[in-house]
Formats: sequence, C-alpha cells, structure tokens
Amino acid sequence: MKKRTLLILLLFPCLLNAQGGMWVPLHLEKQNEKEMQSLGLKIEADDIFAIAQPSLKDAICQFNGGCTGEMISPEGLLLTNHHCGFGAIQQLSSLENNYIENGYWAQNREQELPAPGVTAMFIARMEDVTALALLGVSESMAEEARQSQIDKNLAQIRVNTKKEKWEDIQIRPFYNGNQYYLFVTQTFRDVRFVGAPPSSIGKFGADTDNWVWPRHTGDFSMFRVYAGKDNLPAEYSKDNVPFRPKKHLGISLDGVREGDFTMVFGFPGRTDEYLPEAAIRQVGEVLDPAKVAIRDRALKAMDGFMRKDPAVKIAYVARFASIANAWKKWMGEMQGLKTYGAYEKKSAMEAEFTRRVEKSVDFKYKYNNLLPRLRDLYRDIEPYALARDYYLEACLRNNEVLSLAAGLNSWIESYDKNGEAFFAGKQKDAAARLEGFYKDYRPEVDEAVFAALMEIYAENMPEEWGGGFVKMAAAKNGGYSGLAHTMFSNSVLPYRAKMEALLAKEPAVVAETLKNDPAYTFWKTLSDAYQEKIQPKLQELQPQINLLQRQYMAAQMAVFKEKRFFPDANSTLRLTYGKVSGYSPRDAVHYEEQTYLDGVMEKYSPGDYEFDVPQRLIDLWKAKDYGRYADASGRVPVGFIGTNHTTGGNSGSPALDAYGNLIGLNFDRVWEGTMSDLNYDPAICRNIMVDIRYILFIIDKYAGAGYLINEMNLVKGKRKRK
Repeated sequence: MKKRTLLILLLFPCLLNAQGGMWVPLHLEKQNEKEMQSLGLKIEADDIFAIAQPSLKDAICQFNGGCTGEMISPEGLLLTNHHCGFGAIQQLSSLENNYIENGYWAQNREQELPAPGVTAMFIARMEDVTALALLGVSESMAEEARQSQIDKNLAQIRVNTKKEKWEDIQIRPFYNGNQYYLFVTQTFRDVRFVGAPPSSIGKFGADTDNWVWPRHTGDFSMFRVYAGKDNLPAEYSKDNVPFRPKKHLGISLDGVREGDFTMVFGFPGRTDEYLPEAAIRQVGEVLDPAKVAIRDRALKAMDGFMRKDPAVKIAYVARFASIANAWKKWMGEMQGLKTYGAYEKKSAMEAEFTRRVEKSVDFKYKYNNLLPRLRDLYRDIEPYALARDYYLEACLRNNEVLSLAAGLNSWIESYDKNGEAFFAGKQKDAAARLEGFYKDYRPEVDEAVFAALMEIYAENMPEEWGGGFVKMAAAKNGGYSGLAHTMFSNSVLPYRAKMEALLAKEPAVVAETLKNDPAYTFWKTLSDAYQEKIQPKLQELQPQINLLQRQYMAAQMAVFKEKRFFPDANSTLRLTYGKVSGYSPRDAVHYEEQTYLDGVMEKYSPGDYEFDVPQRLIDLWKAKDYGRYADASGRVPVGFIGTNHTTGGNSGSPALDAYGNLIGLNFDRVWEGTMSDLNYDPAICRNIMVDIRYILFIIDKYAGAGYLINEMNLVKGKRKRK
C-alpha cells in the first residue's frame, strides 16, 4: 500500500504541490477555492467569477481572437502584450511613422489610432450544457451518428438560449468531447491603439531571449475599447465613446517575492495533457524535429534579407517573429519531454492504469483494449502525420507564394465549375485578398525561402507523395535555386503589377492565365499528391484516434478517482494559479524569480537589433530616475516567473496577486518548460511575466504618458492585510 501511494504521488505531483491546471472559473468555489486560499488567496471565488455581480472575469477579454487583454481603467483602457498588438502596430506603421522602431503614445483621445479588425471579446456568462448536448447519445452509437446527434442538440441549445441582440453564443467541447459548456459573449469591434514602447523595449532580446529566462522584455502595449453611447458593442464611429467595463483591475505597487500566491486569468489556446505516451513520443521525437528543421531554413533565408534592408525588416518582422516563436518553442518542447522524464512518467501512469483496469471487472470490460489500440493507431498514422507536417510547413505556412496559390485555388477552379459570371463576381474578393498579401510581400525574399524549403521537402517527402516531382523539377533547372528563379520569373503571382494588369483583363483570360501559372501548377501538383496519397489515410485514422482518446479521457477520470482533472485548454476562459518561484533546470544552476533594469543594461549591445536600447532609457537608469516604481532595494523590477500553468492564448493575461490586483502581464514560458502543453511539471515549468512596475515606469518616466496612469487605480500596502 505504501509503495502504491508513493507511485500515485510521483505520477500526480499536483497531489503534493497543488499547482498547475487550467481551471473552469464557473467551478472555482467547488473545485479550487479552499486550495487556493491554502496557497495564499485572500479573496473568495465569487470575487473572481460571478454572474450576478461584477467580478474579475468582467475585466478580462479575449484580445483579437488569439491573446488575452484586461481592463485597467473605468474608461476602457486595455493592456495586453506588445507581441499581441504587434500586427496592429505594424499595420499602422510606415517608414515615415515607424511605431515598431520608435514606439507611439497618443497624447489625447483624438490621437488614439483606429485599429481595423482588432476585437475585444468579453464573457457575459457561461454554463455547463453537457446533459443537453449529449441528450440521446449512447456508447453503442457509431461515431458519425453520435456527432450528428450532438450537432442537432447544440443547434437546439443555441435556439433556446436567451441572449441580447448584441451577444453571441459559443459552445465548446471539454475533456475530448465528454462535456460541453456554453458561453454568451460580447465582442467590441472599435478598438484603438493608444501606445506601445519601441521594439527595443517591447521586444528586447527578440529571438535570442524568446522562451528563456532570465528575461528583460517590456512586452506590453495599450489599446482602448470604444462602444456606442449605450455602452454596447458598435462598429467604428467617431461618435463612439470609451467603454465603461463592469470591472477594471486595481494595480498593485507592492511587487512580488518568492513564494507569493499568483493567478493568471485568460484564454489559453490548446493543451494535450492526457495523451498516451505513444502520442507525446511521436510529437517529441518525430513531428517536432521535422517542423524545427523546416522553419530553421525559412528563418535563415529571411534573416539575411532583413539584416540588409530596413524596409524588408519592417515588412517581415511580424512574420519572422511568428515563425520563430513556434520554431523555438518546439525545440524546447523536444528537450523538455526527454530531459524531464515525460515519456517515463506517461509509461508509469499507463502501467498503473492497466493494473487497475485488470483488477476491476467493470473496468476490464470497458477499457481493457484502449491503450493497445491507441498505440497501434499512432504507429499507423505516423508516416502520414509526418508527411502532413512537411506539406503544411514547407508548402503553406512558411512559403508565401504557394500559400497564395492555395488561397486562390477555389476561385480559379470556380471558372470551370460555376461559369464565367460567378468567377467574375468573386474577382473583387480576390483582389482584396491580394491587396493584403502584397502589402508586406517581397518576391526576392520568398524566392530564397522557396528554394530552401523545396530542398528539404524533396529530401524527406517520399517520392510518390510529391518528393520525386520536386527533385525532378530541381534537376531540370540546375538545382533548387534555379527552380525557384525559373518559377518566380515566369509566374504572375509574386508581382503586384503583373497581377493588377492581369485582373484588368477579361475573366476568361484571367482564369486561363492563372490555371497555367507555374507557381499555381507547382502547388497544384503537390496538393494533388497530398490529397490523393496522404489525406485519405489521415481521414481514416484520425477519427479512430479521436474516438479512442475521448474514451481514454473518460477512462482516466473513472480509474483515477483520487486525481482532479482540469480540462485541456480550448481558447475558453480559464484560471490557473501557483506561486512566484525560481527554479533549477540542471546541475549547479539556479534561476532567481526576479529580473531588473540593471540586467537590461548588462545585456545592452549598441547597434544590435535584439539588445540595443533607447538612449532615454539609459539616461533614466544612470540617473536612477525611477519615480515610485523602484522596489525596496532601489532597483526597477522588469520581470518575474511563477508556477502558473499557461500556454499560447495566455499572452497578455493579467498576473494577479492574492487580492486580485494586477502585478504583472503574462507573456512567455521558460525554455525548459515549453513541454507544459503536453506534460506540466511544477518543478520545472514556469510562466514569465512583465512586472507591472516596469510597465508603469515605461509609461510614466520613459514615455511621459503619465496622464494614462491617472486613469488607473494604483494600490499599495495590500500585502499587509490579514
């Protein structure tokens, strides 16, 4: 019995160290409140999430569909990460007004810049609709029939749910489709850019420091949410007024120290914590290495052009950062899974699962073959999953001209399928898509990327799945650079002027030219191979895996009654909590929990785009002109780390103290802990946060925008409350 108890504690460290998990805020009072208070929380669950009264959840929004933001003033002032606002900042930038390089601060409401397309979505309410969603569903149903019944149920739930005309409904599956939750949301579409530091602060450390600690990045930007005069969502209008949120966050000047309770509230994107060992081993040893190798080549090609030409750097900086972000994350994930025993822990858990199943008659009948079948299916799908990643990474995600060809495909094919009138009717839509594509596109950069990616594609994709075609095309043109040059020289797709001239011609000429364009026909050949050889097997095997994974999820919850299971992230509102804590990633190495402005200056390297800093920041540091934002040691804190369980989508999430006050802004994870999407380990996984005092220091002392701080509710001395 003692050995079994020890095994359980090793398998489930949360039983020893109540940290980790992305919890549904609706159930905090029942599931988490006592535990959170034992860790140091000083408020109640209703203060965090409530429907009948204002609560912290009313200050939290999903920013622009993929990040998190928070209300920090009663006048709609929104705080999020610099990298979350980066796309909008880039769109508003030019060589004359380079807000990326120089930063920007509106000095009044009239100078706040409309950010077209940027949204802020708030949760009005949520509820568990599992019983209604699974009405009429039985375990004996075929998967297609089961999903059809669920779809009908969800449609009926939407019809029956009461909502206001300005509200929307989302229904999301949880626990691999074993539960369902409904969210009533409000989305504001008039969001304006207020300010951001220059990239030398907001992206300090850039790609070298990305995903690592110690970190010294002032990763924040500010927007303002506007509403109609009735305080409801409205399309952009000069007559709109600042949104008045039900709740805005108090901002603490107390700072943090080792062992302090923290919580992060936001919209984490996706995790897969409950996969079998075969699945995570496939990710760490097969799929991640392939994607890293592909992106490595793309980044090297792009970097050469960006370093030579400032205009190219402006055009490609957001794209480069996006590609590099996942590239480096996957490298950390590969390392973390191997170094910190993720495979062994999964294997041990599965052995215990099997032992318990074998011991129980009921479990044995229901779950005996689950793991063996999953292992077989992951073995069968591996070559097709690998081929899928090669196709997506080399032909679409990192290859702009082929991605454009893919995006235009349905329009091009519509000429033969739907006729000339339909084709002509969609021409304006195609022209609008092309306008966005060409804004920051450079054919010479894409040509170099194309050559690099087609070489690795041909080297690794089986010949009959498209690799042979690319090899032959390269051989005919004297190599991959020659192939790229020939294709780009003869295609209209990479060139705005050629495309504009073509679109001015008759629809029949446009359609015929595009159908025979060398870039389009090249992509079409690879796409056809993918659709014929790879996609059918994925469509055959993946639903079987999904079915068994749903059953395995339910089985884990049934077999391990002593374990609490938080649902995987799915871009819905979650709360995670932990403590401020340093960590020791390897022998003789220990990282402290806090970084300072002194560390920025230690990394400062004049002329280096990653580690250069503005002269004004240097002057403030030399003069120790820190205002009220220094800590007791007289230093300005920059960042800190904690054991909060975060992932993509938590970027911009507020880091809150025990009283619910804002102490920082979540923006990253440590290199050793990027495996947390698959294997959260509180001993090594840390989230990285910008200290709110650094944010306020930059706004006030560096930017001279102290008028914004006058909107905020700054609090001090909360630490002393009992």
